[in-house]
Amino acid sequence: GCNLRCPQCQNYLVTYDNVSPALTPRGAALLLAECQRRYRTKGVAVSGGEPTLNRRWLVSLFRELTRLVGPKVRRHLDSNGTLLTPDYIDELVEAGCNNIGVEPKCARVETYMRVTGLSDRDRASKYLETAWRAVEYIYDNYRDRVYLGVGLVYNRELVSLEEVAEAGERLAAIGCDVQVTVLDYFPAFRRRNLKRPSPREMLEVKRVLEAAGLKMVIVQTSRGHVGPDDRRVPRF
Repeated sequence: GCNLRCPQCQNYLVTYDNVSPALTPRGAALLLAECQRRYRTKGVAVSGGEPTLNRRWLVSLFRELTRLVGPKVRRHLDSNGTLLTPDYIDELVEAGCNNIGVEPKCARVETYMRVTGLSDRDRASKYLETAWRAVEYIYDNYRDRVYLGVGLVYNRELVSLEEVAEAGERLAAIGCDVQVTVLDYFPAFRRRNLKRPSPREMLEVKRVLEAAGLKMVIVQTSRGHVGPDDRRVPRF
């Protein structure tokens, strides 16, 4: 499940899956650990939907995972950040979570409501600010123990380049070395009339964020990801 209602949700088949059986933290950890061993991945990830909705379950999962996988294996949480208060973050890190991706998505409440499908402005404002504060808290308190990634979104029908710059400036004020990944929102779920941003548009988003002072910007495009120093840039 999820506490947001993003009309263009890219994970809606998982978010609204009412068929798969529920798992205990131990059962889920055993499956993840087995996949990690079988495929020799460098990490395991918990995503959604929104995995932070069930705090006790999630903390227990990371405790079990930490016992089952090697100390060098990345144990990643992918979250919208809306519930990641400082005490929740502390508990997750203590349980062994050493990679956290937080997705505030944008900088302005009005945009956040448009992107997430929320109609309650007070709730949207609280969620957005909690996510931004989670980014700052993790960076300030755990950057030596937890790898932090921040998620923003872009589609010109939803977010302006001016707002992208605002988000970049806020992130740069936290730390210019924060890794930022920008999703190019494309037609999906209930918002299939969107036009996917072109690779050129996404490169412009990247330049805007770098101009704000950020050094680790990755943008998702229809032709692959483009990272720092424009690595893996295809011909457009």
